[in-house]
This record gives sequence, structure tokens and C-alpha cells, in this order.
Amino acid sequence: MGQSLIKNYIHLVFSTKHRIPIIHPPLEEELHNYLGGICNRLGCPVIKVGGYTDHVHILFKLSQKIPLMKVVEELKSHSSKWIKTKGGGYENFYWQNGYGAFSVNPSQVDIVIAYISNQHEHHSKKNFQDEYRAFLKKYKVDYDEKYIWD
Repeated sequence: MGQSLIKNYIHLVFSTKHRIPIIHPPLEEELHNYLGGICNRLGCPVIKVGGYTDHVHILFKLSQKIPLMKVVEELKSHSSKWIKTKGGGYENFYWQNGYGAFSVNPSQVDIVIAYISNQHEHHSKKNFQDEYRAFLKKYKVDYDEKYIWD
């Protein structure tokens, strides 16, 4: 084969440390734009960024030139440093240590976009921990409850 062709859609989810509800407007929109910019800079075209007060969802196409773990590291470290410059109680901001990353079938991309777009409505009924457990169950990820939260 003469060339490598890859199209991996990734739905990435991670929370603030201890799920502290600290992401509020106007920071929320700025943060989502900032995270999207990091993805794009890494060659991972962002499709949708959203979330709620204690977590973010990022749908992007993973570049063939960078491992997922590096994308997550860059997103978390750069955005954490950036948030800390915003003042107003953000000086001690941290993301949780872990993350969830799930592959998305191309035929399901529009469904994931809609899901991410409706986070505020969604979280009027379900908290982040229940949402995350549902993802783990849907994708048949084995986990130990005592190790997924920090």
C-alpha cells in the first residue's frame, strides 16, 4: 500500500479534579474554544467541544502522527495553565488524572455532536459520575470504581 489512510473519531471526556463545578460562563465558552485550538494545532481537527461545570467532552479526528495519550497530555497541561491565568479563584485549578476516550463510528458522529451540544440539559437529570459509568458500560470497559475517581 502506497499511503496510510486513517480516520479515527475520538470522543474524549475528562473532569475537573474531584469534579469541582468550576467551569461557568464566560470561562466555559473560552475554555471550549481554547481546547479546540489545541486539538487543531496538534493536527487533530476538532469537531465539537462542550461540557458542563465539572467536565468537558471533545470530539475530534485523531491524527496519524500523534498518539492519543500525547493529545490528552497537551490538552490538559496547556488548558490547566491557561485557566490558572484567569484569576477569580482559578489559581488552584486542576483536571482529574484520568480520562475516557471512546472511538466513534463515522455514522454516529452527528449523534455525538448533538449529545455534546446538549450537555447543560442532559446534566439537569444526570451527574457526571453516572454519565461516565454509562459510557464505560456502553463501550464494555472493565473498571474498578475505587480507581476511576480522584
